[in-house]
Amino acid sequence: MAFTNQFKSLSNVLKHFQIHYIEADFKIVRIVEINEAVRQDIVFTLKEVAYDVSEAAICENLIYPILKDAWKNYSDIFSIWSHQALEYDDDLTGIPDYLISKRSELGKIIFDFPLLAVVEAKKDNFSLGWAQCSLEMVAIQKINNNANLAVYGLVSNGEIWEIAKLENHNFTFYNKRFVIEELDVLFNVLVSVLELCKLQLNRFNLLNTHE
Repeated sequence: MAFTNQFKSLSNVLKHFQIHYIEADFKIVRIVEINEAVRQDIVFTLKEVAYDVSEAAICENLIYPILKDAWKNYSDIFSIWSHQALEYDDDLTGIPDYLISKRSELGKIIFDFPLLAVVEAKKDNFSLGWAQCSLEMVAIQKINNNANLAVYGLVSNGEIWEIAKLENHNFTFYNKRFVIEELDVLFNVLVSVLELCKLQLNRFNLLNTHE
């Protein structure tokens, strides 16, 4: 069953899986300059491209370019995936828009150990977006078979971005929205999410790097 067909709100998902809801502030833990070419492309897109005519256009023109540029700072540690299937059981199966996973030692084409799910808020419906994203986060937690390892989620309509974390049976929703008009802040929020993923992999001794 696809993620999008099961529940219509975050609260339904959390109730079904008996997960506690918490709100918190997100703290930037690493600051990196966004690539200037990416910045100029985003500015051009916002001004000249009809990016909001379809879900695919939003993903391709806004969400993926920013996410990819943040990921490039960690490309030796993580892999980035577009429409990679998640399969745990009949109830937790579907295809997220984007995923970030631990880079497999077997090579870049091997999908292994997902840590971050990214969902486009279809028709600006963040409630449905979080219903889908939280299901993906639950699926990831079960696939990884380690409830102590935090899984992150992002929901965005391209212009607005929201963040959450699932750890054990606690779902932490970061209550500040980040906007593309403040691109430097948004970019460093994404970088910080990846930095937090890296730090916890180190903490659990799951990361082998060439540093």
